[in-house]
Amino acid sequence: MKVTPLAIPDVMLVEPHVFGDARGYFYESFNQRAFNEATGTDHKFVQDNHSRSAKGVLRGLHYQLPPHAQGKLVRCVSGKVFDVAVDIRRSSPTFGRWVGAELSADNHHQLWVPPGFAHGFYVLSASADFLYKTTAYYAPTHDRCIAWNDPDIAIRWPDLGAAPSLSAKDAAATGLVSVAAAELFE
Repeated sequence: MKVTPLAIPDVMLVEPHVFGDARGYFYESFNQRAFNEATGTDHKFVQDNHSRSAKGVLRGLHYQLPPHAQGKLVRCVSGKVFDVAVDIRRSSPTFGRWVGAELSADNHHQLWVPPGFAHGFYVLSASADFLYKTTAYYAPTHDRCIAWNDPDIAIRWPDLGAAPSLSAKDAAATGLVSVAAAELFE
């Protein structure tokens, strides 16, 4: 696998080696030892999640507070999404900055989003199946959300010609500045 740190180096684009021919393709989508060596981390994954979303659905920006903070290794196995990670570690030099990457069934790319980051994605294709490997179990009492359109973060989401479709939770989310006092990482 090839691992490339993005503009926020803790967030990494993971490109597996895909072996293809006229019959199709094969690739190892995850190997704990290879992942740890390639990323220089030592995370263990405890939960896998799968979501299916229609075009124009935006999920995020989600995170969990310590002690249940989640790192996420994410990929799109059907369709195409624009995936985003936002640094919400107050003491980080990149606090409030974001990075994004297109993940699709065609490019097989994955994104490593470490604990201390909010995560979200926007569906660009007719539908998308999205897989998450997480380093901590879902803990509803520690689950939080930041507004996808927070002007302080200023994510440049792709323009699909209409407002994104949001869950009630995501539509009610507040901005980074309003949660920064108590609900972020040090």
